[in-house]
Amino acid sequence: MAIPPSALRFLPAAVACVLLAGCAAPTGPVQVTRFHAPEPVALGRGIVRVEPAPGQPNDMELQAYSAAIAQELGKLGYTLARPGETADIGPDTGQVALVTLEQQRFKPTRAHGPVSVGLGGGGGSYGTAAGVGIGIDLSGGPKEQVATRLSVTIRERPSGKSLWEGRAEFSVRANSPLAQTQAGAAKMAQALFKGFPGRSGETIQVR
Repeated sequence: MAIPPSALRFLPAAVACVLLAGCAAPTGPVQVTRFHAPEPVALGRGIVRVEPAPGQPNDMELQAYSAAIAQELGKLGYTLARPGETADIGPDTGQVALVTLEQQRFKPTRAHGPVSVGLGGGGGSYGTAAGVGIGIDLSGGPKEQVATRLSVTIRERPSGKSLWEGRAEFSVRANSPLAQTQAGAAKMAQALFKGFPGRSGETIQVR
């Protein structure tokens, strides 16, 4: 099935080329919600470590998402602490970005009303604990989907005070290039930190 040229303007060039080559993979926007302290003056500067959230396995997939997050934080003005660095940067210095990754594969069924899937909620200080449904694209018939939620909490060391929390949610067909870890991680990290720190409590959609 041909992909309308107007639809391709929302996608990175590399992905658009893949779609034109015959790998049809409709994608939806990334839904992003952020919360932060009333005066986020400490954000976007100083030293930050990117670490798995407590209880989160530090597997290869999480490491890919953490690397994408670290890249975005560097663009925002942070100085990134290297793994295991202790000579000049102690564990009680700067800020820490805690990463949580949740994914679910499923095959939706058609219904008369909207179709959505809810991922489990994660803990947070500003209200990110609530689970939010992700809209599913059912054009062309139900296909296997991959739903992903990426959550990041930036805390101050050593107090543990939460300065910023955000989550990005995204659902694509399992055969989409964006279902692959590297492409999906980059897209979600970019969306999560777009317009950082964002308006606290507001949910936006990033295409």
